[in-house]
Amino acid sequence: MAFDLASLMDARRGENFKLHQQFLNPQLARVLKTIGMDRFYEKGEGCYLIDHEGQRYLDFLSGFGVYALGRSHPVIKKALKEAIDLDLPNMVQLDCALLPGLLAEALVARTHEKLERCFFCNSGAEAIEAAIKFSKYATGRSRILYAEHAFHGLTNGALSLNGGKEFKNGFGPLLPGCDAVRLGELGALERELRRGDVAAFVVELIQGKGVYMASEEYWTGAEALCRRYGTLFVADEVQTGLGRTGRLWAHEHYGLRPDIVTVSKALSGGFVPIGATITSSALFEKVFSKMERAVVHSTTFGRNQLAMVAGLATLQTIDDEEIVDRARVAGESLVKSLQPLLEKYDMFKEVRGKGLMIGLEFGEPSSLRLKSRWKMLESAHKGLFSQLIVGPLFNRHRILTQVAADNVNIVKLLPPLICGQEEIDYFVEALDDVLNDAHRNSSLVFEFGKNLAKSALHR
Repeated sequence: MAFDLASLMDARRGENFKLHQQFLNPQLARVLKTIGMDRFYEKGEGCYLIDHEGQRYLDFLSGFGVYALGRSHPVIKKALKEAIDLDLPNMVQLDCALLPGLLAEALVARTHEKLERCFFCNSGAEAIEAAIKFSKYATGRSRILYAEHAFHGLTNGALSLNGGKEFKNGFGPLLPGCDAVRLGELGALERELRRGDVAAFVVELIQGKGVYMASEEYWTGAEALCRRYGTLFVADEVQTGLGRTGRLWAHEHYGLRPDIVTVSKALSGGFVPIGATITSSALFEKVFSKMERAVVHSTTFGRNQLAMVAGLATLQTIDDEEIVDRARVAGESLVKSLQPLLEKYDMFKEVRGKGLMIGLEFGEPSSLRLKSRWKMLESAHKGLFSQLIVGPLFNRHRILTQVAADNVNIVKLLPPLICGQEEIDYFVEALDDVLNDAHRNSSLVFEFGKNLAKSALHR
C-alpha cells in the first residue's frame, strides 16, 4: 500500500496527546493539559495557527522565533518544491555542492567585512558548539565566559553556558572552565578576562530567557575588553538575528564587530532545520589548517541542500519584503500601544526589548487587596502570575505567548516579523482585558491561577 500522508493523518486525527504520552514525552503533554494549551492544530498560515475546529490563534511565539516570515510562506514553499523536483544530488559528502557556497556567500555579504567564512549545521545549539570548539582551537585557551541568565542551547557544550540551573541539574559534570559573569557589569567581565585564559565571551545581545538587555556603553566596553585581552567576542544571534530586533543583526544596534556570529531559527524559513557559525578567514583557517584537518569538525546534514534552499529563499524574502524595517516599525508601534497599560495597571511594571522581541514584566501591586492574591500565587510557585497572564490570553483570546523563563514574572512576545497593526491592536486589547480582570480580582483569572497553584503544590 502506497504511503498517503493525508489519509494517515485523517485516520489518526485526535491521537496527538495519547501518542506523546505513550511514545514521546508524557510530561510535556501533562504540562500543556495543566495550563489549558492542549489543542489540536491542523494548519498554520502567516501569523495564525488553526485548530481542528477551525479556530484561529494569533501566534505571538512563532516557534521561538523560527517563523519570522510567518507560517507557510509561499516563497519558501515554492523554492523547496522546485528543489525537490530538481532531484538534487544531496549530501554526497565528498563533494563541494553549489548551494552551500551560495548561501555562505549570501550570509557573508550581510555581515561586517571581517566575517568571511561559514560552517553549516542543523540548529542554534550546534552553531554554539562549533563556536566553542573554534574559539578554543584558534586561541589555544580553555575557558569560555557567558552571561548570567543565558540560554545557548541544550547540547552538552551549549548547556555548559546555560544560566538556568533547572536545565543543568543532573547532567553534570559539564564542560570545565565555563564561567558566568553578570550581564551589564564591565568590572566583573574584566576580572575574568585579565587572567589571560579566556578563549571566548559568548553572549546574546538580548537574552532570550527574560528578555534582559544591557546598555550601549556596556556592549562597546565588553567588545573593547575582549580585544584588549585577546578573547574572541561571540554574538549568539540565533534568536535575535535576521531582523528580529529591527536590525538585520542585533549587534548592529551597538556598532559591534563580533569575531563569531551564530545564526539559526529564522534562517530555516520555518521548514528545514539549519544553523550557521560565521567567522573570519583567519580564525576558520586555524581550525581547518591543512588537508588532514578538512573534516575535523563536521556534521552529516549540515550542508543539506533543502536547508540551503530554505536559507537562500529566506534571505531573499527578507530583502524583497523589507522585513527588517517592518519589524522595526511594528515593534515601535507595539511598545507605544502598550504604554497606556503601564500607567493603568500597577502590577504591570515594564515593557522592554527591540523590534519584535519584547518582554512584559509584572511585579507586586501596591493595592493591599491585590497584594494578598499576588503573594498567594507567588508562595505556591515563584513567577506564577506571568502564567496567569499567558493562560487567559490563550484560552479566552486565542493568543499564543510564553512565560519568558522559570521563576520570573515576564511574558515574552516573539510575533512573526510580518505582523501588522491589526495583530498589534488585537493583542493590546486582549492584554488590557486580562489585566483588567486581574486588577478587578476577577474570579475567572484567579481561578486559573488557583488551579496552577494547586498543580504546583501537588508536584
